[in-house]
Amino acid sequence: MRTGEERFNLSDLARLSRVKRRPPRELPMLGEELLTFFKQNVQKRHGRLEKIAEVWNAYIPSSLLPHTCLESYHAGTLKVLVDSSSHLYELKTVLLAGLEKQILAACRVTGLRRISAKHGRWYDGDGGEKRVRY
Repeated sequence: MRTGEERFNLSDLARLSRVKRRPPRELPMLGEELLTFFKQNVQKRHGRLEKIAEVWNAYIPSSLLPHTCLESYHAGTLKVLVDSSSHLYELKTVLLAGLEKQILAACRVTGLRRISAKHGRWYDGDGGEKRVRY
């Protein structure tokens, strides 16, 4: 046993380093898992929403379009936010007049079965600020 006065020589330090050193852990590659997650979840949903958004922009009247925002798409139901109750009423009237059937027929490939519209905001302020659409 060494006392505090004795010094370690270079060979002792090398031996201690070799004994105490642990081999690095094998870590799985994260890139493959992220790529699989992206392909299964993000890319598939983005493709569906992209097709629905194109149809929505083509069929909804241009006077009503700036007041709507596609909120989510889940289990065949498209949820749409409308910024005021008067525009919500107008949208529901237009959808009931036959536009909903046209949109559902155009989006049959995506699995769209229902459109649900509700009052809500996707931007801050009363209208003077820039509106952010998703």
